[in-house]
Amino acid sequence: MDNKLLIKTFEPRKENMLNILHVLQNNNPQNFLTSDDIKLVANYLNITYSSVYGVAKYYTMFSLKPRGKYVIRVCKSPMCHMIGNKEILQEIENSLEIKPGETSPDKLFSVEETECLGRCAKSPVLMINDKTFTALDKEKIKNILQTIRFDEQNIK
Repeated sequence: MDNKLLIKTFEPRKENMLNILHVLQNNNPQNFLTSDDIKLVANYLNITYSSVYGVAKYYTMFSLKPRGKYVIRVCKSPMCHMIGNKEILQEIENSLEIKPGETSPDKLFSVEETECLGRCAKSPVLMINDKTFTALDKEKIKNILQTIRFDEQNIK
């Protein structure tokens, strides 16, 4: 769907900015906000480009650079850190051969570290796009990544 039509589903009020940015980013196959997206939002909300850019830059759920189809967000809160997020992150890095902030050569995965995901009782935790995975260990990570790869191969 055209981005201009997408944002018109929201009233042109500044308090709708986060929802508009999420919709635009989710509509982009490369999972990021372009400078044209930011201009579009600024014009629609009648605010400055820098105001929208500042919001997009501040929140970790937004990206200003292309990312993979699956964005893996590894929680780095103190609780996840104590219970094993370093091992989880290491397994992801080994399996995908990328580090946080990078995207796999096939453009399928991007890895990011993020603040608390709010599932401390079931640490360690990560999100892949909008889905949360809890009580993780190396074996669960391997299975999750293999399932995604398998599903992707069967889509093609």
